[in-house]
Amino acid sequence: MSEVQAVKSEEMIRLISHLLEIRTSRQMSDVWNIGINLALRISDLLSIKFSDICDDRLVIKESKTGKLANIQLNAKTITRINTIKQQHPDHIYVFQSYRNKQALNNCPRPITRRAVSMAFSSVGEEVKLKLGTHSMRKTRGYMLYQKTKDIGRVMKMLRHTSESATLRYIGITQDEIDCDFKELVL
Repeated sequence: MSEVQAVKSEEMIRLISHLLEIRTSRQMSDVWNIGINLALRISDLLSIKFSDICDDRLVIKESKTGKLANIQLNAKTITRINTIKQQHPDHIYVFQSYRNKQALNNCPRPITRRAVSMAFSSVGEEVKLKLGTHSMRKTRGYMLYQKTKDIGRVMKMLRHTSESATLRYIGITQDEIDCDFKELVL
């Protein structure tokens, strides 16, 4: 599996959202937009149930680490989740599979990681970025780091334990760090 990238501009984030909606579906665009705002691993993102959300908080146990993720939802995410719930009041999952005959005849389940990966990869080729399911999480970490330059905050948000791993994960290179040192003159 090849390394995927963080998206490093808000304009590109919006373009990817738009392309996902027109090339695949509104649901894939929602996965992208909500995923960027929650910074969860794809397995945890897709497994979110409406019952995991109380008012403006999402509380889930991360499948990979077993850690509790207690996330404050921003207004954009709340609005989008509420719209999904209004459009699909009988759904259990925020990203529930419902488009094919198998989904109609089986127990409710979320869309697959593979479907999301294929949609993201396709749009990534179009915009010349290596996009994948981890791109949302990496993008959120990258954007927070650019805004605050506080790697500790990024580590806490991503629930990482290693500073070097977090920097590598969000795509901060030694060249970018060197540039920060040259440009910030006190």
